[in-house]
Amino acid sequence: MKVFIQIPCLNEEETLPLVFKTMPKKLPYVDEVEWLIVDDGCTDKTVEVAKKLGVRHFVHHRKTMGLARSFRDGVDYALKHGADIVVNTDGDNQYPQDRIADLIKPIVDGEADIVIGDRQTKTIKEFSTFKKIMQRFGSWTVNKAGGTDLPDAPSGFRAYSRYSLYRLNIVTQFSYAMETIIQSGTKQLNIVSIPITTNKKTRDSRLFTNIWQHMAKSGQAILRNFVMYKPHAIFVTLGVIFSIAAAVPFLRYFYFYLTGDSAGHVQSLIFGTAMLLGAMLSFALLVIADLLKTNRVLLEDLEERVKEIQYKKKD
Repeated sequence: MKVFIQIPCLNEEETLPLVFKTMPKKLPYVDEVEWLIVDDGCTDKTVEVAKKLGVRHFVHHRKTMGLARSFRDGVDYALKHGADIVVNTDGDNQYPQDRIADLIKPIVDGEADIVIGDRQTKTIKEFSTFKKIMQRFGSWTVNKAGGTDLPDAPSGFRAYSRYSLYRLNIVTQFSYAMETIIQSGTKQLNIVSIPITTNKKTRDSRLFTNIWQHMAKSGQAILRNFVMYKPHAIFVTLGVIFSIAAAVPFLRYFYFYLTGDSAGHVQSLIFGTAMLLGAMLSFALLVIADLLKTNRVLLEDLEERVKEIQYKKKD
């Protein structure tokens, strides 16, 4: 069994040595452990530092492509080189690398397809009260979208089985973390969490400039995946809301019509008609989204088979 530990990096020359202080060279029940640096357009000496630390595998981006693309390209490289399990950690030393053995154990034991490190955000001193609340709300939203029950959905400390990576498709440009959970829940992959602690903060996040930007981008990613994988939840809800909004002014107008006092209440009829059109449009979009979902499922099944052929391990 071969494990690839991939580290997406953007100018991490100062923190990378801290990451490798506790980076495992061997793991229980694993034949080979490989380290992979995804150079996302680094302009410092990250690559040189990594080579001195013993890294032999690299993926290079000429310019910064973002975390989602870095994850996808790293996974592609790892699978091509025979990875059975891909572990993702960060280059800022946020996560405890000495817990990687615990992270992969449920996969090795056949109990999980994906394992996520639960940072126990309530205990992180660097997180403000507002950020802790938003983290819990974000996890709750993702769990609702994916039908999962994970305490720390945004955590990037993860292990993926080869099988799960065949089935996942990253399309977002922001962060793969929430998208893969929603997809995994929809595709009935088994996801588990293990509690971890985090290391002392070394720098601010480079994914976003402030928490509002993070919330906006995360919300956009969640909504997009909701529409892709659970269109009924969006469009049926909208259709029902518009239908109720149409029924109320219609009933109001007909009440005055039956009592002979309909004059001056035409605005209710106009508003009700507008809401009825909104309801009809929502249900029409539901039919279109459902057809697109069916087509996407067929394409994803085909892509999974292509991946099995493309990444087939040599005996």
